[in-house]
Parts: sequence; structure tokens; C-alpha cells
Amino acid sequence: MHISFSALKNWNQCPFYYKLTYVDKIRRFQGNHYTAFGTALHEVCEKTLLDADTNEEALFEDAFLRELQALPPDARNELTPKIISDMRKQGKKLSTVAIPALFEYFPEFELVSTEEGLMEPIVDLVDAEFDFKGFIDLVVKTPDGKVHIIDWKTCSWGWNMERKTDPMTTYQLTLYKYFYAQKHKVNPKDIETHFALLKRTAKKDVVEIFRVTSGPKKTENALNLLSKALYNINKGTFIKNKLSCKRCEFYKTPECP
Repeated sequence: MHISFSALKNWNQCPFYYKLTYVDKIRRFQGNHYTAFGTALHEVCEKTLLDADTNEEALFEDAFLRELQALPPDARNELTPKIISDMRKQGKKLSTVAIPALFEYFPEFELVSTEEGLMEPIVDLVDAEFDFKGFIDLVVKTPDGKVHIIDWKTCSWGWNMERKTDPMTTYQLTLYKYFYAQKHKVNPKDIETHFALLKRTAKKDVVEIFRVTSGPKKTENALNLLSKALYNINKGTFIKNKLSCKRCEFYKTPECP
């Protein structure tokens, strides 16, 4: 058994939603043009770092159109020529500035890994065998010996301060840091974490990279939430959080009347 950060986030939103999607395997949302855009840009960032001769714009074009074609019919029906045209322009622009912005943020670094997989045993949190599953977008090492975990995020105009400091948003990097340190036997004090925002509609500063701190107390809080989730999942306890109902894709459906 394993749990990812997205699964933990969904459990925190509503345990019954977690049950429908991860236990009953009912998937209503299967992507849209925003997820296609994000997947394509992630691919560009990864491949550009691995091959400096990559044609970023052409790679984005191919990846974005491929992801759009893979969308379910309902999502494809929402597309218009303007949506596709606007996103192609935005993505081609971002694809050429993302990695230069990374080099500006880290003037000197060693590439450690891209899309690094995590499948680490979760110990001492629950009386059952669970692994933490995740994929770290980028890991680099700077001359001072610090390891840096970076997660690319595509968005519209950016994040406000509330979003940047929201615990459930930043717990992703907190848990990546914790389990990366466990995997590689690295002192957590030598690991720093960062979000890299790729902004589709911003007029300036279209790439924003910022550090997210994850000290002992924050790590403890994230692990406590993970422990609580795993305990209830293991016990089969899935209570509805009715405060989340109106934002839920299962709202007033046969699966969740």
C-alpha cells in the first residue's frame, strides 16, 4: 500500500472523496487543457536540462498537442481555437525562459536528478505497511553542499502570499524533503526546498522561484497529518467533510448523494 501527496491532500479535503477515488477507483476528473499545459511544460523543463540542444518551443508544441489529444471527449469538447492558440503562445514563451530563470536563481549548480521517484517506507506512523510515493521534478546541488528540491508549478498570474504559505500547499515539499533525506541518508538540514511558478498570463516575472522553509516543527505537523490519514485509511474510516461538498466533482451524484 502507498500514499502520495496528492492522495493525502484529497484525504484532507474529504476522506469520503479519498474513498471514492482511491478505494472505489471512481475517476470523474481525467484532465483538462490546464493539466495538459502543465504536463507539457514539465516535459520541456526536464528535457531541456538533460539536453542543452533541445528546441524548447517545438518540444512544447508537440507535447501540448499530444496531451490535448489524450484528454477525454468531454474535456476536448471544451476547447476552442482561441484557448489552444493562447496556450500555445504562452507555453512557447515560458518554455524558453524557464531554465534561464533557474540559472539566474542558482548561478552555479550540479544537476542531481529530474523526475526522481520516491517509494519510501513510512515507519513509526501507523500499524500497517505503507510507502510514500512521489516524483520530485528537479534536484540540484550547489557549491555550498546544499541539496535543493524544486517543484515546477504552472499557474495563471501567480500565487498570493496566502497560497505561498498555505500549510497544505507547502507540505508537499516538506514531505518530499523528509523522504528524500530518508532515501539518500542525507541530513535534512542540508536540504532546501523551492517552488518554481510558471505563469501563463503574468505581464512580467513570468517565472518566479522562491524558497519554502520546512523546519522540525513543520515537518512534525506534516507527519502528524500523514499519520492521521494513514490510521483512518487503514481502519476504513471515511467521514464526509460536508464543507467541501460544493467544490466536489461528486456533489449530488449517485456516487455521493
